[in-house]
Amino acid sequence: MPLSWNEIRHNAIRFSKEWSQILRERKLDLGAGDHAAERSLAQSFWLEFFEVFGIRKQLTRSFEVPVKTLAGSWGYIDLFWKRTLLVEHKSPGKSLAKAEQQANDYIQALITNGRGDEVPRYVCVTDFLNLVLEDRHDDTRVEFPLADLHKHIHAFAFIPGYKQHVFKEQDPINIEAAEILGKLHDELEAGGYSGHQLEQFLVRILFCLFAEDTGLFERSAFQLYLENHTKADGSDLGLHLARLFAVLNQPPDKRQKNLDEDLARFPYVNGDLFAEPLDFADFNRSLRDALLECCAKDWEQISPAIFGSLFQSIMQPKARRQIGAHYTSERDILKVVRSLFLDDLQAEFKAIQGDRSTRRAARLEEFHQKLCALKFFDPACGCGNFLVLAYRELRELELLLLIEINGGQQEMTLDEVNKLSQLDVHQFYGIEIEEWPAKIAEVALWLMDHQMNRKILNAFGQPYQRLPLKKSPHIHTANALRLDWKTVLPPNECSYVLGNPPFVGKQFATVEQKQDMALVCGKLKGAGVLDYVTGWYFKAAEYIQGTRIVVGFVSTNSISQGEQVGVLWNELFQRHHLKIHFAHRTFPWVSEARGKAHVHVVIVGFANFDVTNKRIYDYQGDEVTVTKARNISPYLIEGNDTVALSRSKPVSEVSEIAFGNMPNDGGHLTLSDEEKNELLKKEPNLKKYVRPFLGPDEYLYGIPRWCLWLVDASPEELRASPLVMERIENVRNSRLRSSRIATKKLAAMPALFGEIRQPKEKYLAIPKTSSERRSYIPISILDAKVIASTDIFTCPNVKFFHFGVLTSAMHMAWVRQVCGRLESRYRYSAGLVYNNYPWPTSPDKRQMAAVEKAAQKVLAVRQDFPQSTLADLYHPLSMPPALVKAHAELDRAVDLCYRPEPFTSERQRVEYLFGLYERLTAPLLPAAGKKRKKNDGLYFQKLPKGSEPEESAAAAAFHNIMGKEDTVPYKTS
Repeated sequence: MPLSWNEIRHNAIRFSKEWSQILRERKLDLGAGDHAAERSLAQSFWLEFFEVFGIRKQLTRSFEVPVKTLAGSWGYIDLFWKRTLLVEHKSPGKSLAKAEQQANDYIQALITNGRGDEVPRYVCVTDFLNLVLEDRHDDTRVEFPLADLHKHIHAFAFIPGYKQHVFKEQDPINIEAAEILGKLHDELEAGGYSGHQLEQFLVRILFCLFAEDTGLFERSAFQLYLENHTKADGSDLGLHLARLFAVLNQPPDKRQKNLDEDLARFPYVNGDLFAEPLDFADFNRSLRDALLECCAKDWEQISPAIFGSLFQSIMQPKARRQIGAHYTSERDILKVVRSLFLDDLQAEFKAIQGDRSTRRAARLEEFHQKLCALKFFDPACGCGNFLVLAYRELRELELLLLIEINGGQQEMTLDEVNKLSQLDVHQFYGIEIEEWPAKIAEVALWLMDHQMNRKILNAFGQPYQRLPLKKSPHIHTANALRLDWKTVLPPNECSYVLGNPPFVGKQFATVEQKQDMALVCGKLKGAGVLDYVTGWYFKAAEYIQGTRIVVGFVSTNSISQGEQVGVLWNELFQRHHLKIHFAHRTFPWVSEARGKAHVHVVIVGFANFDVTNKRIYDYQGDEVTVTKARNISPYLIEGNDTVALSRSKPVSEVSEIAFGNMPNDGGHLTLSDEEKNELLKKEPNLKKYVRPFLGPDEYLYGIPRWCLWLVDASPEELRASPLVMERIENVRNSRLRSSRIATKKLAAMPALFGEIRQPKEKYLAIPKTSSERRSYIPISILDAKVIASTDIFTCPNVKFFHFGVLTSAMHMAWVRQVCGRLESRYRYSAGLVYNNYPWPTSPDKRQMAAVEKAAQKVLAVRQDFPQSTLADLYHPLSMPPALVKAHAELDRAVDLCYRPEPFTSERQRVEYLFGLYERLTAPLLPAAGKKRKKNDGLYFQKLPKGSEPEESAAAAAFHNIMGKEDTVPYKTS
């Protein structure tokens, strides 16, 4: 696997600092005439530069490559990587412009010498202190000082084999338009015009605003009609709008002969958009001004996808969360559209364009028919954003195809033009639970159709439109989890399923939504942990059985983390035999509307058949890279279809962990710092029974909290303390008042905690919840006298080795993939995280001693900061450098317990761990693997020789630069 961008960026910072220091030290030597020494230093510079990207072998790049110049003499390219990179390296202060000219001369020389197939795409020149990189294909150029290498590191993505994808940003004009319409809605609703009437009314207004700026109506016809025919105070505006809507629903031959001339100019729309009679909307001056403000906006370039933004902008936040109505930006929708089908179709079209055989014309026609046969289905379509943008991209592709077929731009008759485009909105299907967004979806598709028809006008010189509307999208108003999808679109007719099903966490589900889930997966064991979105996964899995349909869903990242993974994907893999074709790993999801949703999501593409060209998309800020994968696991990494299910015992032979202690005391056995001091002031003999009591806050932030730990107290000692007896009596009464039978029974032992699991000796303490920003979960070894709450996991009888492994990057890689989340924070667990964690299978004494030594160093460094809390020590911005270094040493020691080769990325660690996990959980593991070998208080399950997990072939290929090539766009088949 290539290094992650975080690792590459970190390496770049280190490289810049180290070479800045080298250059300062060698300042007097450079340029002194020792060309051999300077050339050697330059070569060292580039060898280490490639190591920034994890490339350590010089297999495809060469130094001092000879080339015969145009003048007939021989020149020497400083560094040459055929077809990829040419480097010219100069002394500090030398002109980089001259270096660029020399690089271009070498390129011309290569071409002249018959080596044109070796000409590189990239040219880089440097004088050690500054770098210039030119992309000759895209005609782009970046120039920066060495110190800023980390800021421009993505420009060198070709070195590790990454391919950069560019997604379209949402045009700000769309947001502004949605806000104006939201204002109009708010004022109408405040005036008492609401509900279904308001919804239908606004949809019609939206259509008219768009139509007058895009040629469906005469230019500004709607605005001029309002200005010229309605009073300034708005008193008759509702009446005139009702009359206009009626006219738009009448064919010309059905209209009255005496119809006002300005009304008669409006075309017949059809499509049932204006069919339903509505009550008059009562306007005033302010409302009329708001509508005219909408008319003043230029709607020609506005995407119909903003209709979904409008829908979101006028909903209350509580209602939005409950329905799950979040609307994705164009940028994020295109991630689904491209991965699911668009990249594949574009690649196919490009291949046909390059065909010079006699079959070319026929292939173009066949490709056109293929596009026209595609059918798309969004079973949670909302306002149709996914369908609208999918239609737009298909029409864009069809237009390129039509130009290719008809020889480019040319004048054609209207009849000829009308026969060109065969794609239409009837190829799009959806299900939406609410009536109004379903209607918006229909209208948005019609408007997008008109936008694309205008592009045909520009290409072929003839107006082209489809009024009156003859074909309609198929948007069904229904509950998608209760409707049989086959009644909307038979599976054998469907090509792709896509969308973003509702983002409703299980804790926020309504009674009706819980009933929906019971119908879909109620018989599935563990279904109670599943979020509402998973209902669409189960319905889609049933729908696509035995077909070539590919599904692409946007979902919250909860479906690829924690306890949901085992329940959801085990069922999808085992029962429905699904395979994941592509995956976009976690990225921040962007909403278009007011009150933007703050959600982290994934995109998962899956089908009922397998493919070889799987893709994983990774995000670092605004940068996205795509890598090939042999297989994609439900954790959206390269790996087998293996899920970690909760288990009661560790998969490796190690000590078990347990929850801490539950007081169940009504607050009478626990003490604040002030209460503890007051109690001991009155009865100092109770000191031996007052113990530190730790929950996550006390543990991480050093907040003092105490408890009365009366496990060993004798009856006479208890009775001798009135204050203790009072507290015990209060505990008893509190438990008796409980409605739980088990709690009532605990009233018989009121001096003790309700649940006691305190270790008898020193133990590991692991907080159940920890910030995801920390590189490591803060784990400690605590004295048995420190009482842990149920929000702290305890692990008794441990050694420094145990602490070291659990506090390592290896274990944290597992945690980040497997643990559940509370909001975005890590939610550690015994059954899912710890018990499934694959410990090293056979570390020798030397390796274990190295881990123990490094673990002790971590603890010792912590002791050097007695005033700092664990939260301070492990905060990403305040973690002491000495502690960072100690953890890095511990990470290396733990890694060596797994394999001798270093791990260069977290992806490698996780892939290795899952390979080991599969072997440890194999049902037919040889008997020899069950033997226990005691090793300093810890036990490890030793695997048979030769069964250690190996790095996947795809990951291994990335270690060799000869195996690199530009990643092609994802293809579905």
